[in-house]
Order: sequence, then structure tokens, then C-alpha cells
Amino acid sequence: MVQQVEALEKRFNAVFDTPELYTPGYNISPGKLAPVITSEHPEKIQLMRFGLTPFWAKKAMYLFNARTEGDNNKENNPNYKGGKGIAQKPAFRKPIRSQRCLVPADAFIEGTTKERLNKPFLVYLKDKVRPFSFAGIWDTWQDPVSNELMHSFAIITTVANMLIQQLPHHRSPVILSPNQEAKWLRQEAPLADVLRLLKPYDSDLMNAYPIAPKIKSPQADGKDLIKPTGQRILPENSFSISKDLRLKGMGNPRKR
Repeated sequence: MVQQVEALEKRFNAVFDTPELYTPGYNISPGKLAPVITSEHPEKIQLMRFGLTPFWAKKAMYLFNARTEGDNNKENNPNYKGGKGIAQKPAFRKPIRSQRCLVPADAFIEGTTKERLNKPFLVYLKDKVRPFSFAGIWDTWQDPVSNELMHSFAIITTVANMLIQQLPHHRSPVILSPNQEAKWLRQEAPLADVLRLLKPYDSDLMNAYPIAPKIKSPQADGKDLIKPTGQRILPENSFSISKDLRLKGMGNPRKR
């Protein structure tokens, strides 16, 4: 789920390559076009297909999740501290080194481990932090029949933080802070530095609420898809501070 052209350009200090082809959506499923900012052209916002097809593939593929651990941690242990196997996976070892991207979003949809998208949740960052960005990788594939070039991307996932575990679910997309985004896009960054960014986001900065299962239809779209059907996972309290609050005893009174 992403915002209007102007909001994205301002947030990521980049210009849309083809703004006329971009339509904000509430349900970005594999196969659809979505905006990304690549390490090759950080000054541009490009549209790529969600679901990565490696350059060497014989036919189109839709690898939409790239596991940080690769083939390791098959049990999805949230306390896993082992190797980042993504760097050895044939489909991802080239992109993770030289073809990284930011994937803007306002929120993401996550199902539960058992019910999947029959019991979906909308997960967002608190304090209206949006848009934010996922850590992504991209590749270019040439159709052997039509010779058409297809640019596509995948979102990198990692183990679930405490919030995602409460849904419950065992995986979560890697969310980057604004300070980490520049590091992720730096082409000359050593692989070890890149891999250190692949960790769960601080669960204290996130929240989630249940939504209707109609989101599981790839054709479904519209603001009604993200309407809450229940309470937030974590309570959020708001506090109001009087404008007349003053600090005294340290010089002239000043409004705070």
C-alpha cells in the first residue's frame, strides 16, 4: 500500500520515472507493478513487477520473499543468530551484492501461521510513520520468446519480532529506518555491512489490527480493504498537553 506520486518523491528525494503508469494500491500482490528505488539509480522511482525472476531463469518466476537465512533456520526460530544464507542462494546471491532496492509502503498485510490470509492483519508503524521502506532486491530477465525485458523485485524477510509473533506469524519483512536506507543503497558497501541490516524491526514501534479476509483476493483493492474488524494488538494511548504549561524558576516563563 503506497501513497501519491508527490508524497513518495518528497520522502525518498527521488523523481518518478513513469508517473503516468503509477496507480496507488491497497493490495499489491505478486505480478503487479510497484515503485522501487534502486542502488543503481537512487535518484529515480521506478516501477517493477512484484515477484523476482532471476536473470538466468528459463521462464518467468514470482519469488516475492527472499529469506535472510536462506536455507538455514527452517524452523523459523525467532531467536536465530546463525548465518545469512541469502548470500548463497542462486536467485539472490547476485542481487544482494549489487542490485538492492527500497520498496516504499504505508503498511503490510500478514496472515496468521495457521489460518493464513483467512485471518489477516494490517501491520503498520506507530506515530503515522509512512511511507517507510522494505529492504528489497531486484533483477532483469529477458523473455526468450519475445525478447522483452522484465524488471522485478522481491522483499527480504527475516524472523518475526515480538509483535508479529502475537498474530501469530513466523516471518516479517525487513523494514529499514531512514538512516539505514542510504547504507542499503550504497553500491560499494561491503557484503558484511549489507547483511548486518537484515534484522527484525523494533516491535515497540509497530502495531497491527485485524481486517477482513477479502484482502486475499489479488483482484481486490480499495480503502475498504484496510478497515479494522477488531481491536489493535497493542493498546495505543494518546495524551494531550495543555498549551498553557509553563516552566518556572529558570528565568522568564516559556511556553512548552
